[in-house]
Amino acid sequence: MTAAAGDGGQPAPISVELREITKDTVREVCALEVRNDQKGYVAANALSIAQAHFEPTAVFRAIYLGEQPIGFVQWRDGGTPGTVVLWRFMIDRRHQSAGLGRTALALVLLQMRRSGFETVETSVVRGPSGPLDFYLSQGFVEVGQATPRGEWLLSKAL
Repeated sequence: MTAAAGDGGQPAPISVELREITKDTVREVCALEVRNDQKGYVAANALSIAQAHFEPTAVFRAIYLGEQPIGFVQWRDGGTPGTVVLWRFMIDRRHQSAGLGRTALALVLLQMRRSGFETVETSVVRGPSGPLDFYLSQGFVEVGQATPRGEWLLSKAL
């Protein structure tokens, strides 16, 4: 899946896409990092990939800009019909604030919808550098509940 990454509606020649992670790309993807002030809000990609191998319904992809990996996303079945859980989502610190996260999330949500899901859920750690405002700006709504680990639940209709 690809989408043009551009400014003010002008498509750029380089596109954002989701790609499978391979033995040749896993190190590059694991080396991606969020800003230091964001590190308490999302697990490292290496841990996420390891966890995905023990979750039968997990799907994980690298987010690419052209030929460069710039992020990581992981999702799994939500356990109730039609629901998917956005388990992890990150954009490397060097590529934040350029609209690439919005573009990548739109691709992820489209793929989820095409897979037959109707609702996506996620959870966030609240805090000054947390992703809550980003998700709210993308149409997620607060559910009014927290997970047993204290993460705030969000939901969005696909």
